This record gives sequence, C-alpha cells and structure tokens, in this order.
Amino acid sequence: MLIRKANKADLQGIVDLYSDVHTAEEQGRLTTGWVREIYPVAATAEEALSRDDIFVEEEDGKIVGTCIINQTQLGAYAEGDWQYDAEPEEVMVLHTLAIEPFVMHKGYGRRFMEFFEEYAAGRGCRYLRIDTNERNAGARAFYKRLGYAEVGVFPWDLGGIPGVRLVLLEKRI
Repeated sequence: MLIRKANKADLQGIVDLYSDVHTAEEQGRLTTGWVREIYPVAATAEEALSRDDIFVEEEDGKIVGTCIINQTQLGAYAEGDWQYDAEPEEVMVLHTLAIEPFVMHKGYGRRFMEFFEEYAAGRGCRYLRIDTNERNAGARAFYKRLGYAEVGVFPWDLGGIPGVRLVLLEKRI
C-alpha cells in the first residue's frame, strides 16, 4: 500500500473511484450524500490537481482511495464551535475522502487517516478538521473511533445537492 500525491496520470483512476462510490450510493450500499454529476466529479479532482493537494492510495497499482488535504476551511468552518482556538496556519483539513467500496472495511480508510495525521504533524499542524454529510453515519462513526469530536452541524450548499448538513469534526494531535 502506497499513499502519495496524485498526478495527472491518476485523474481517470480518481474519477473512476468517484463513480464507484456514486454507484454504491445509488444502490443503497453507502450513504455519503454525494450525487453523481454534482459532487465529487472530475472537476473536483482536476482543481485539486492544479492546487497540488490531492492524494491517492494505491494497492497493486490500483487507486483504492483518494482525498484532498490542505488548510482550506470552508464557509461552515467559520461557524464551528471548535474545541481549540487554533490559528489557521495550525489547522490541516481533510476533504473528500473516498475509498473504493470493494475494499471498504479492510483498513484503507484508517491508513489514509494515519497518513493525514502524520502529514499534518510534519507541517506543524496540531489541529485536524474534517467535515462529512450528516447522513453519512458510517463516516461519523469511523471518525469518532479515531478520536475526532463532532463540534456542530450546519446547512451547506454543496453545488446544488438539496438539504446537505455538514458535520464538523476536530482532533488535536
């Protein structure tokens, strides 16, 4: 298993992974709250590639996970009742974590989160923040098991997906 920054050659693999997550959502096997053709889409990965902040997790040459890691705190983050009064440069944020549905519950998500925490620590960021859709009970339980605390739930306009409510989570390392 290898986690690394994505490159242009990874774009189709990332888009295929997003499609697999959308298919699992449409079949009722996942509840991410994401919607095909709205979020995440190829442009999500392309924009992250241009910022150089998207990562992939590979197993045997196949992309099995992806996420965006940066210090960008979305609008809802300004409303969060954060446990820690951290300066923006002390905060690292994980966005759009996606794991191939066929490898879920095999430790790939946990390894990506360990990478995220090590990546943040290596850049002097002691405060980690994440958001997920309120409907995504699986992700919420997963993050709680990893020591992340929910600090609030806020309405969010995610590219036209109706009724999205973001759960904000935080952890100090």
